[in-house]
Parts: sequence; structure tokens; C-alpha cells
Amino acid sequence: MSQPSTSGLAALWGVLTRPSSRYSLLAILAVGFFGGIVFWGGFNTAMEATNTMGFCTSCHEMRDNVYAEYRDTIHFQNRTGVRATCSDCHVPNPWVHKVARKIQATNELFHWALGTVDTPEKFEARRLELAKRVWTSMKQTDSRECRNCHTLQSMSPELQRPRARKPHLDAMQAGNTCIDCHKGIAHKNVRDRLAEAELERLERPIPADARPVPREFLDSLDRIAAKEKAAKAQAAMPASPPAAAPVASAASAPAATAAAASTAPASAGAWGDVEAVTVPLFYPGQASYEWLLTGKDHGGARAFLRAGDRCSTCHAKEAKEMGAKIVSGQKVEATPIPGKRPFIDLKVQAMHDGQTLSLRFQWPDTPHAPAPFVPGGKMDAKNATKLAIMIAGTGIERVDQSSCWATCHHDSRSMPSAPAGKVVTKYIPESRTAIEIQGSDGPRGGWDKLKPAADLEALLKGGTFMDLMRWSADGTVENGHVMAERVMTGGVKIEGQGGLENGVWTVMLRRPLRSDQPGDVSLEPGKEYTLGFAVHDDFSAARFHHVSVDYRFGLDTPGADINARKR
Repeated sequence: MSQPSTSGLAALWGVLTRPSSRYSLLAILAVGFFGGIVFWGGFNTAMEATNTMGFCTSCHEMRDNVYAEYRDTIHFQNRTGVRATCSDCHVPNPWVHKVARKIQATNELFHWALGTVDTPEKFEARRLELAKRVWTSMKQTDSRECRNCHTLQSMSPELQRPRARKPHLDAMQAGNTCIDCHKGIAHKNVRDRLAEAELERLERPIPADARPVPREFLDSLDRIAAKEKAAKAQAAMPASPPAAAPVASAASAPAATAAAASTAPASAGAWGDVEAVTVPLFYPGQASYEWLLTGKDHGGARAFLRAGDRCSTCHAKEAKEMGAKIVSGQKVEATPIPGKRPFIDLKVQAMHDGQTLSLRFQWPDTPHAPAPFVPGGKMDAKNATKLAIMIAGTGIERVDQSSCWATCHHDSRSMPSAPAGKVVTKYIPESRTAIEIQGSDGPRGGWDKLKPAADLEALLKGGTFMDLMRWSADGTVENGHVMAERVMTGGVKIEGQGGLENGVWTVMLRRPLRSDQPGDVSLEPGKEYTLGFAVHDDFSAARFHHVSVDYRFGLDTPGADINARKR
């Protein structure tokens, strides 16, 4: 290959250094090059200066409103010491998108100059509008700014609560994005101000955003499932028998309870080697079936309706935390009772002999917390406590996911949509011609939309009901059902006894496995049944109780949450 001639290089140099009227071309290029560097450095430095927390909070509109809210969130202060600043969430990293965002921000400066949101009242009036702009933008970019720090693919389900594991898996598969579930993560959440139709449109998955589930994520799910299975087996070890069978004293229960000892389901000592399952019961407040299905009320509505998740999928491990939040009046409770406990640990044991099912329950008593809206503070002065069990029949909408929640409605007594002058008890949706879920076309619920009597009779004969058993501290043992309403009579006779000793309530019930009576669910070995538990402690009545999420019950069914073994 020939080399450039010396004369050629000299000619080029001559061109570059040939003086113009004042400067050589080389000098002009050099000045332009270094000037460009200085300009770029200055421009970039100035732009980055506008990304600092100090700049973003330099005006009182931001400092006194959103910044004050942000300081109370995990993005400001947390166990890892990693802080997300304003720009981390609101300014894109890619340069072109960053410049576009800065140009867009000039409109915000314009409104600042106009004083559009210069008072808390003005800001609050426009909060939803401003929030919707951010939500829409993040939806369009697949939550790009969130993913600067967080990615679904790098998450470890082993370090997450159950309510996070399954939704994150569903999000990857369906095409949901961070902002669909995490509105209000750094500022006041106004998600519940959206109309349900608008919320549905905004949070609808985008199939193009779906992504393969990483092998690491699936492996982590397998590991946590194995750990929880082992922990469940450990927790179900046989319980130690009590020193003596509890006897109902005159102070804790009337003579009827003691008299029931002649039909005792089983002696206390017989339960010593029967595995026990601890079921956390939590205080539910006014969280109704309609509330459960409405996205702006219940953040898990999408997973419940679309993915078919059970209530226990997300909430079995956090029932106590939910109860604490609700009982304090922070959420879905309009009339909190000072001092009422947020949860009850209910110990459940079950066994059968091929003909009869025997159940044993134990839970701690509680000091009386008077209800301020009831004379004397006791809603049911005759009963310090009551225990109820519901077993789902067939054909009830979403009962396998929600258990007895299918019977709790927004228009029941002491609930928000309770009709004036009417006492509405529990009922199942199948007993109504329609149920108003969101409240857009009238009060939520369906108390006044009862099906014809012939249809109700057919439902009862077909097994579409909730079997209900209840023991009360006054010694009453009832076998009823819930369909068009709560009925506490009928069904096969069940036996029961219970009482309070050393601060612990113990109740034992016994019922035939099979029954041909209306309102009874017959139980067969090898099958699983959905059931739920409730305790009305502290002389409570109506909805002021503690309840469980859905549980699976079986006879000689090792995979069931509660397994009654034959003995």
C-alpha cells in the first residue's frame, strides 16, 4: 500500500493553516471543539442541577405538599439506606427522553409563575389530575423510571410476602407494569378517587409488555414453597393435652354449658396426639363482598377476579397486620372500638371415626373493651364469646376463593349500605337476581332483589348454601345455614360443649359426617371443602367479630389445610 507523499501532507497542512481574513481554519475548528465541550459540560451540569432534591423542593408548592408526604415513605428512609430522589422517579435516564421531559417541565414553571397550585387547597383540588398524568406516562413507558432500580426479573420471591409473590408472577405473564399496583407509593394515594371503569382502563395489562419468567424467579418460588410446607408440617405437630378439661364456671358460662358435658364430643385427653393448626382470625371491619370485588377499594381485586387468587394466597401470612390496621380505624372501619384486639390465634384440631366428625377449638380470652355505641358496652350481654364455622356447599360464586366472605354484604346490618328500618342478615349472591357491586347504580348489595321462592327452594335442594354451625357461651349449640338469609335452625343435631379456664376458651363440637337434612353439607373422605371460622369475642355481635380467610378442610386428605384423620 502506498504511503501519503510528503508533499501531499504539506499541502493539507497548508490548507488548514492558511489564514482567512483573520483566523486559520484549524484555529476555528479548535475553538469550536473546545467550545463545544465547555458548552456541553455547562448545559449538562445545569440540567443535572435541576435534578437535585434541593432544586425540586426549592418552591413551597413542592416542599409543603408532595415532599412532606414523601418524607414519610420507604423511598425516603429505609433499612438499606438507599434513597430515591424526585428525579429518580420523574426524570428518564435516556438522554433524549430526559431533554424531552425538561422541555415539558417548562409548562410546570409556567403554572408556578401563575400560582396555579400555590396553596394546599389549590394543590389538593388538582391532585388527582396531576397524579393521572404521571400514572398515564408511566403506564406508557412500562414504568421505565421504576425499573431504573427495580426489575421483576431480579426479584427474589423468598424475600417477599405472599401478597407480592403471586402478583409479580402474574404481572410478568400478563403484561402489567409497576404503576398498575403501586400508585401512592411515595405520595398520598388518590387511586380510590377514580371511577371503577377508568381504573380498569388505566390498569389493564398490555400483552406487549409481557416478559418471560426468569428461571431464577421460578427456582426461588420453589424454594419458598418447600420452606413453607416444612413449616406447616412442623406447626401441625400433635398438641399437648391440657392439665385438665376446661369446666365452665358460673362466671364464664351458664349451667347449660356444664350440662352439655353429658354429650361431650370427646374428652380433653383424647386430643393429645391430634395435630393442631393455628388459624389467625383478624378483625375485618366493613370489608364486604362488594368491597372485595371493587378495584378502587381493594388493591387485590384484579388478582382475585382475573387470576383467580384465593384470599389466603395474599393474606394468610398477614392477617394479624390487616387486623391491626382495620381495628384502629385506618381502613374500612367507621366505628372503631377502643382497645379491641386486632386478631385471635384460633387453634383447630379435627378427627373422625368414619361416622362422626369431632372438632376442638382453643383461643385466648380478652379483657373487655366496651363498645362506645352500645349501652353498657356489650352487644350480646348473654355471651362473652361465640364460635362459628361455615362449610361451603356447591355452586356459590367465588366461594372457593373467599369462603364465608361470599355471605357478607355491604347492605347487611351495621354495614355502610344497610337499608333504614330493615335487618339484613348474611346471604349468598345466588339468592338474588342481581348484586350491585360498585354502587354506581344504587346502594351496594342486593337485599331487595330476592329470587322467587321456587328458585330458592331449588338452590337449597341442590346444595347451594353455606352450612353453618355455632356454639355460644350460654351453652347454645346451633346447626343452620346461609342462603337467602341466615337460618339458625334445621339440619342434623350436633353436640357441643365448651368453657373458659385459665384465660383460654376451649370448645368441642361433634356432628355426623353425612346428613340428608336441608342446609347440611355431607362430608366424604378424600374430598376437600372450603370453610371459614369466626369468633365473636368480648360480647360482640353482627360484624364486630374476628374471621379467617379461606381454608381447605378434608377427611384423610394430607394436602388439606386442616386434615381430619380417622381414629
